[in-house]
Amino acid sequence: MILVFLLSLISSQALAQDEVVCESEVVVQANDWLSKLADKFYGDILAYQAIADATNAKAASDDSYAAIQDVNIIEPGWKLCIPSAEAAGVLIEAAQAKTPTAEQPFAGTELTLATMTDQFLTGFRYLIPKFEEETGITIVLDELGYVDLYQKLTADFVGHTANYDLMTMDIVWSGEYAANRYTLPLDDFMARDEAELQLDDIMPVAWTLGEWEGKHWAYPLAGYANVLNYRKDVLAEAGVEPPKTQQELLALAQQLTDADNDFYGVALLGAKGPAVAQDYMAWVQQHGGAILDADGKPALNSAENVEILEFFGELFKYAPPGATDYWWDQRETAFRTGNVAMMEGWSIARAGYEDSDISSVVGNVDVAKAPVTEGMDPKYGFGGWGIGINADSENSEAAWEFIKWLSTPEIQKEWIRHDGAPIRRSTLEDPELNKEYPWFPILLESFEKGDGDYRPRIPQYSMIQDALGTAVNGYLVGEMSAQDALDQAQAQVEAAMQ
Repeated sequence: MILVFLLSLISSQALAQDEVVCESEVVVQANDWLSKLADKFYGDILAYQAIADATNAKAASDDSYAAIQDVNIIEPGWKLCIPSAEAAGVLIEAAQAKTPTAEQPFAGTELTLATMTDQFLTGFRYLIPKFEEETGITIVLDELGYVDLYQKLTADFVGHTANYDLMTMDIVWSGEYAANRYTLPLDDFMARDEAELQLDDIMPVAWTLGEWEGKHWAYPLAGYANVLNYRKDVLAEAGVEPPKTQQELLALAQQLTDADNDFYGVALLGAKGPAVAQDYMAWVQQHGGAILDADGKPALNSAENVEILEFFGELFKYAPPGATDYWWDQRETAFRTGNVAMMEGWSIARAGYEDSDISSVVGNVDVAKAPVTEGMDPKYGFGGWGIGINADSENSEAAWEFIKWLSTPEIQKEWIRHDGAPIRRSTLEDPELNKEYPWFPILLESFEKGDGDYRPRIPQYSMIQDALGTAVNGYLVGEMSAQDALDQAQAQVEAAMQ
């Protein structure tokens, strides 16, 4: 509502203690945060600044109130002032006298956002109505699976139909979208609005979510670390620690597998197509291998990669039956239903294991850094999604307004709390969030040592993925040897790239 929106515009400099009336006084409890309280009292998370400003105005002459120096940090026991409706009206009038109006320069603009149906979709659904109320911009979501998203976006770009203004962009599409100028380079926007963006707070590896050859073709949206999820109750009962090396992972997967009782050591992606290709490339990275050689040419069938594929195949001996047909959702289901001891995967899924509506392993899961091969200097797979603007969109300024808003530190906290994924150091180091998500220190270290290029972000990436998606699955189901499979993939990619 307009009252709540205008509250968010009030500067603490405009407030004096005797001008503020507290509708109520709140003592901060564990797991409280300002935007949560703003949502409770005003129905709008963006009204958090009004609570902070009113409390600080009271604190100027009454030290029983907290002095809030950082709106991202409040402590249990602090006394806060919740402004009354009457006081709010006075404050609104004062704000209107000092500012032109609550301008909505893009009001009436409709944006269409094509989004992957990943966990962060919940964050979009929660936050977009807040953005619409604040700006007058309407955002229509087109929620698509991975293959459909790629295909529909490609058709829109190639046909110059501009059906989509905004799109979520997989990290591995960066080079392709840049080379074809599918999305708008954001560098001019970033330079113009640098003071608002706090760019130094973005984790360096997160820029791989849209950067290509020095330009930014998408903005970081959701950063994922490849981590090892494991059943801490199962490992404790077995008297073992989570594996730190790939060799330990294989041995422990074998030890924990009890096929007679339908319990397996590890869950993997094996389905023909993007799923198995991407999982295999993660194992190449963790073994210190590479998909491209030092000159940037495909090296799919190197002796090292053949050996890694054979190791990958060994792990499938300790995976559930049918794992060679697993896509991401099927792998998740196997782990969440309690039939698997360990699963490597993207960190975005971690919070869901504590949701009893979808998980049978609540309270029994922990996370560790992804194991690497013995003797390797640890680097961890990094992936996720950027958000880009269609180069053909007529609404680029409004689209950029949404990107800026979504990436602000305060909104990022709400993004995380609604199944989004981090891009900022301040988010990963936030004391409140670390209490709510105790695995954040693992993510921070994984991001700091993250490798966003282990799946080559080159324009020809889709050719590599297609070739590996067929060949690796062919090896896993016994149609060919590891050497023959990767020879086939190498030949296919070389022919396509000529």
